[in-house]
Amino acid sequence: MLISKNIFFLLIFVIGGILLQIFLSKRKSKWFGLILPMICLIFSLIVVLGNTPMYTSGELTMQQLAPDGTVIEESIIEQHKQPIMNTGTAIFQMLIVFLLYNIPTAILLIVYFACRENIRKNSQLEKMNIQDLE
Repeated sequence: MLISKNIFFLLIFVIGGILLQIFLSKRKSKWFGLILPMICLIFSLIVVLGNTPMYTSGELTMQQLAPDGTVIEESIIEQHKQPIMNTGTAIFQMLIVFLLYNIPTAILLIVYFACRENIRKNSQLEKMNIQDLE
């Protein structure tokens, strides 16, 4: 039941986003239709640039209880200057994440260009009708 609710809300969110994109794309100014794709693009850049760990570092804190009841805390700080993976693997991984996170951007741009093309055709038809009346 929980999965079907999640899928339902996901579908509502996706359909609402596409309908909002259609509405914004049909506005007179072409810039309104580019708002949602730009938000998706910026989000994907944040994800790619924010989640690329190149070096390992961390701190491990262990707490133990001594036989007399006192807490013994030990911290181990680990810092390595060696990369986790080689540069080619890291770039490939960043590229894959960037492409996957830009699927919504591509869908929104397809909707944008389809709506703008429809507006362009309608304006040309209107110009032709005005010329025919003259």
